[in-house]
Parts: sequence; structure tokens; C-alpha cells
Amino acid sequence: MSESKFCIFGRKPVIEALRAGKRFDKILLLKNIVSDEIKEIQTLARQVETPIQNVPREKIESIVKKYAKYHEANHQGVVGFLSMIEYHTIDDVLHQVYARGETPLLVVLDGITDVGNFGAIARSAECLGAHALIVPAQGSAQINAEAMKASAGALNNILVCREKSLIIALKFLRANGIRIFGSEMEKGNVLSSVDFSVPCAIVLGSEGSGISKDILKLCDETIGIPMKGATQSLNVSVAAGIIMYEINKTRSVHG
Repeated sequence: MSESKFCIFGRKPVIEALRAGKRFDKILLLKNIVSDEIKEIQTLARQVETPIQNVPREKIESIVKKYAKYHEANHQGVVGFLSMIEYHTIDDVLHQVYARGETPLLVVLDGITDVGNFGAIARSAECLGAHALIVPAQGSAQINAEAMKASAGALNNILVCREKSLIIALKFLRANGIRIFGSEMEKGNVLSSVDFSVPCAIVLGSEGSGISKDILKLCDETIGIPMKGATQSLNVSVAAGIIMYEINKTRSVHG
């Protein structure tokens, strides 16, 4: 999949795409740039909760060099990355799952910024029966060609919800009867002792800092993977696969 065709350079092209209802993963603006067109981009992007990043000229130029045809794009201080996938609302996901008579299983990614890990988690989640990924609009890995490749196509088959606030999203899930499990390798309850037959969402935190404190407070229960080796940690995508397998096994037994 060529990522270059998902890049849009220039103020008017980005405005036209936003007006046409195109969804962006993010829009980059040159730092300190000011104009009526820039204000319109900011307004339109806010209306659809598209992340905007203010970046130095070197960042813009490096993207032009990497993706623009013949490296001659007139970027005018604006680069937009169109979404490679369609995003869904949590409400729509739950409606679809319950309409099929299934028990919801959602995977919430808190601070997963590495595209390789993101894609690998998506692959495990889709293969092992998760219904959707829930990611924050800010502070999440971009769903780009590398993430799509790492997912082995799974990102084309699993629903993804991009939420302005994970805190609000988790409160909504709890209000709708979804039990929230936070993955904490050292402190959590052993996987095999947990009842995953209920509607649930699994929260995975970043490898560096884990689940953020505010998110952790909203978890009904924490879960962990017992380990015997000297290395007392797992890559987050590996941990995700183990957790998803255990849930799939539990649900298969309970029918």
C-alpha cells in the first residue's frame, strides 16, 4: 500500500478534503503560521476531532521529500494524512455486536505509539475475536502503511474507534455494562482466575509507563500474566496476544 497517496499537501487541497468529508489521521501545520485558510483548517478539523500538530519547517520538508511526487509539492505549511481506514463510534460497535447475539470484547490502547506494536496488537485482537480497538485521537500510533503491514491486513477487518477522551469512552462503556480490565503484569490477577465471559474491555498501556493513572482508576479489575523467567516483562503486543488467547479460550469453554 503506497502511503504517498494518503498525503495531501497545501492549504486549499486540505480544506477541500475536509469540506468533502474526508477523514484525516492528523494534519501538520507549520509552527507560527497564520492566515484565514489556516483558521478554516483548524475549525474544520476540530469539528471532526482530527488531531492537529504544529511542527517545525524541517519536519514538513522531510515529509515532502519522502512522499511528494518529484519532491516539488507546494505544501504552504500544511500536510494532511488521510485515514487509511474508516473509524466507527463505540455506540455503533456495541449495537452491531449485540445485534449478532455476541458478547462484546474491546481492546483499549492507552499510549501505544509504536506503529509496529499497534499493528501486531490489531492482528492478535482480530484473529482472537475482539470486536474493536479503541484509541485516543491524540497520543496514539498513526495508522499508516507500516501499521497496516504489521497487522497483516487485520486493520482492514477489525473496527477502530478513535475517541477524543479515553476517560469519557471508558465511563461510557461502564455505563453500558462493560467490565474494564487493566493489564498490569506485576500486580494484576492471574489471567486464568478471571471471568472473561462477561462483556469486557481490555486496557493496554505503553511499554514505558503502562496504563495512565486516570485510566487505571476506571478499571474494575487488573490482570497479569504469571512469568517464571529472569526477564520480568513482555512486549505489549506479545502480552496482548496472550490475553486475547486466554479470553478466547475462556469464552469457547463457556460457549
